[in-house]
Amino acid sequence: MIKQTLISLSLVSSLSMVTLAEAADPVWQQSKSEQSYEITVYHSPTCGCCKGWVDHLKDHNFKVNDVLTDDVQSHKVRLGVPQGAASCHTAVVNGKVIEGHVPAQDIKALLAQQSNIQLLAVPGMPSGGPGMDFEGARKDAFKVYAQDTSGKVSVFNEYSDY
Repeated sequence: MIKQTLISLSLVSSLSMVTLAEAADPVWQQSKSEQSYEITVYHSPTCGCCKGWVDHLKDHNFKVNDVLTDDVQSHKVRLGVPQGAASCHTAVVNGKVIEGHVPAQDIKALLAQQSNIQLLAVPGMPSGGPGMDFEGARKDAFKVYAQDTSGKVSVFNEYSDY
């Protein structure tokens, strides 16, 4: 009886934590779809926010090839990530480069359209963004930038009041 009660309390506690996490940042739960893409993510094995972003992608049905490396910079250079766009992790999906804490919804929106955009980037590590959205985190405004094949940069999406 005691064992069953402990298991029940543990389950309730786990469910409560999931509910709190989702309630903290429901914007990252929006626009989920069954559409699935394979994505390769390059990041340091010790970076917690990178792991959080990978979990965010998985939560949105991405099949993640998680490449742990001590030299993420070489992948950024190889993939043409501009220095001003840099963050802690770099990814590739369907030939498009994704830099930093780009919301999964924006990646799927890009992949659903016909465009010459080759890169989506969230420079730096904005607090509150996907992977940086731990409980109690400040929610900084940030922009998702797009760069097309001619090098033109534009704002793909903005998050200011989420």
